Amino acid sequence: MKFKGFRNGIGITLLVAFLCIPFLPVKDFLMIPGHITTFMNQEGIHMPAVSTHVSMASSDEDVIEEAGEASFAAKGMGTADIVYELAGLPIKKVNVDVLDDFRIIPGGQSIGVNLHTLGVLVVGHHQITTAEGKVSPGEEADIQVGDILLKINGQEIKKIAEVAPFVEKAGNDGKPLQVTVKRGDKTFDTELTPYLDAKEDDYRIGLYIRDSAAGIGTMTFYDPVSKKYGALGHVISDMDTRKPIEIHKGTIVRSNIKAIEKGNNGTPGEKRAEFSADEKKLGNITKNTPFGVFGKLDEDIKNGKMDKAMPIALSHEVKEGPAKILTVVHGEKVEEFDVEIVSSVPQKFPATKGMIIKITDKELLKQTGGIVQGMSGSPIIQDGKVIGAVTHVFVNDPTSGYGVHIEWMLDEAGIDIYGSEQKAG
Repeated sequence: MKFKGFRNGIGITLLVAFLCIPFLPVKDFLMIPGHITTFMNQEGIHMPAVSTHVSMASSDEDVIEEAGEASFAAKGMGTADIVYELAGLPIKKVNVDVLDDFRIIPGGQSIGVNLHTLGVLVVGHHQITTAEGKVSPGEEADIQVGDILLKINGQEIKKIAEVAPFVEKAGNDGKPLQVTVKRGDKTFDTELTPYLDAKEDDYRIGLYIRDSAAGIGTMTFYDPVSKKYGALGHVISDMDTRKPIEIHKGTIVRSNIKAIEKGNNGTPGEKRAEFSADEKKLGNITKNTPFGVFGKLDEDIKNGKMDKAMPIALSHEVKEGPAKILTVVHGEKVEEFDVEIVSSVPQKFPATKGMIIKITDKELLKQTGGIVQGMSGSPIIQDGKVIGAVTHVFVNDPTSGYGVHIEWMLDEAGIDIYGSEQKAG
C-alpha cells in the first residue's frame, strides 16, 4: 500500500508538470543560468522572468533579498539559491555566490617592458670556419633554437657576458663544456665543444644567444590595496624563436608615444614609443603568461582620466553593446575612446580571447586605423565596471580584435576575488 501511494504521488507530480508545460516559454527557460556570482555594494541581480505563472524566491534572505519583479539585491556575503516555482513546485534552482566588494584602478598608461630571461636564450645557430672546415658546435650538441642554457660546468648562467670566460677556458684546455639545457618542461645535460675560429682566432660555440628583451604595451589595472598589477593581456614571446620568454626578472617604466603607424587590412599598425631602461621603474615583473605580464608596483600611478577604484564585471556579466577603452596615442596622455562589444563568451575557466571588440570611435580610427601593436592591455570599461583588456587585432580587419576577461587577469596576478583562500583556511 505504501508503494502504491508513493507511485500515485509520482504520477500526480508528473501530470502537474506536464500540464504546466504550455505555460513555460522554453527559450526563456533555457536562458536561466545555473550559477551566478556577484559582489556586495554593486547593482542588483536581474533574473529572466519566464512567465507570469512562475514565481521566484530566495532560499536565504540574509544573503539575497527580493528587490522587485525578477530582481534581487545582495544583503550579505555567502551562498543562496533563487528558486523558480510553478504551482508550488520547484522547477529551476539558481546557485548564487555573493562575494566581498572588490575594486581595482584601471590603467591605460603606455609602459616600457624590460625582461631578463631565465638563463640565456638560444635564438640561432651559426657555423664556425676552422682549419678543418666549417662546423656547427651547437647543432652537434643537439641544442635547438628556443632552448635555454641554465648552467655551464655546474654554475648558473644569467647573462651573456658570463658565457665567454667558460668558452675560452674550455677551448684552451681542449675540453667540452658540460651544459644544462631547458627545453619546454624538460631539462637535460649535454656536452658543447668550443672550436677555434680560424678567422678571428677565438673559440666559439656556434650559438646566437640573448639574455634580455624589451617592448611597449599598456597597463590594464592595479589593486590599490596590494599594489599588484596586470598589463598587456597576452604573453611576451621572443621575436626570433616565437616562444614565450621565461623570465628571471623584469621591470616596467613609463614610455612616451612619439608616433602612430596606422593599420591597414593585412598589416597591423604600431605605436612608436621611446623609453629608457635606466628610467625610474614603476614596478617589477614576476610573471609572463598567456594573460599578460604581472608584478607589483612600487607606488600608486594615475591615468588622469579614471583614477578612482572601480568594480569589475565577471565574464557572465559582460553584455554586447557599447563600451570604452583607455589608451595613449600621444605622449603619455591617457584618453577615453568608444568601442563596441561584438560578442562575449561567459567562461567558467581561464581562457584568452573571451571577447570580440570593435573600435567605433571616429577620432581613434582616424589616428590609428583601429587596434595597433602597443595597445594590448588597454582596459575595457562597460557600465562603470572594468570588464577586460584589449589583446589582439584581426590582421584582415584592424578595426576589430580580441579581448580577455578581467577575472582571468586578476587570477594570474594572484588576486583572490573569490575568497577561496579564506574558505580554505
